Amino acid sequence: MEIWTSGVASPRASARTARALEEAGWDGFMVVDSQNLSGDPYVALAMAATATTRIGLGTGVTNTVTRHASVTACSIASVDRVSNGRAVLGIGRGDSALAHLGRAPARLGPFARYLGQLQTYLRGEAVPFEAIDIPTDVAPPMSELELADAPPSSRIAWIAQGLEGGRKVPVEVAASGPRVIAAAALHADRVMFALGADEERIAWGIETARKARRDAGLDPDAVAFGAYINCGCHPDVERARGLVKGGLTTFARFSVMHGKASGPVSDSDRAVLHDLRNSYDMKAHTQADSRQAGVLTPAFIDRFAIAGSPDHCIDRLRRLARLGLDKVSLSGGMRGASAEDAAVSMQLLARDVLPGVRA
Repeated sequence: MEIWTSGVASPRASARTARALEEAGWDGFMVVDSQNLSGDPYVALAMAATATTRIGLGTGVTNTVTRHASVTACSIASVDRVSNGRAVLGIGRGDSALAHLGRAPARLGPFARYLGQLQTYLRGEAVPFEAIDIPTDVAPPMSELELADAPPSSRIAWIAQGLEGGRKVPVEVAASGPRVIAAAALHADRVMFALGADEERIAWGIETARKARRDAGLDPDAVAFGAYINCGCHPDVERARGLVKGGLTTFARFSVMHGKASGPVSDSDRAVLHDLRNSYDMKAHTQADSRQAGVLTPAFIDRFAIAGSPDHCIDRLRRLARLGLDKVSLSGGMRGASAEDAAVSMQLLARDVLPGVRA
């Protein structure tokens, strides 16, 4: 199982961060795409690529609204070229990036169509002009120019040329609800669950994805599975819980964003999820000292996140790997958490947990 971690898209710091992660033994580094809160992810990833040779690089995650599919494909393919084939595109329906534009996450229909077009571009194939959703009151049809000749469809030629003997950039879709999981299963190279670290919930997500593929007449084993996991490693379990609270509010909220808790959940956890949704303050997004973080109970944190000693973290991660996950992206120590505890966690993860999971 590959073990990645995530961070902000800092154009200045990303190279230094990625180099340190590579030296510490991590498999990959993902950066967020939230234009009002962080720098440009593709600039950050390109800078990270120039400072590293092995570590994987990806968005964690971009969305289907703020960039056209052709632009997203071009950007991540450019990172892939710079990094000599180490790029991965993580994408979802959007959260903070859209909230700071006054919008909710993308609707499912347009989301699925975007994924289809994105994969088409990344394969070097053509998207019909009529399938491109640009309002005519924003940009009229090209036919109004009365050109002597013009492209018959939308295709990124340089990507197509580079695929000869090369590889397509993998697409990973972040998913938590059953309909998004199903769409991801049909369009992604890997479904990245945002369901927490609870084994029953992850197993439910995997079966939901496989059923969607079976129902569509596709091989249920021809898609990979991974997960975003909030993880704090510290000998003091209370400090470990403090490291994951901020990020956990964000990921747990995805499972109840529209009012109904998705996936297997106990009555007590359902109550926490609804309290989380009702108290969520986007101005304190990911913050460990936020109002929404205050509703998380120790029992909820222990099920939905991984918080504890190195041995505890190793055991939980190994159990997730046995379910069929071949990748996890760990995050912890976000704003409002103790910087000292976050440093201890990163040291223990690199020194003990990474080699322990791989042993």
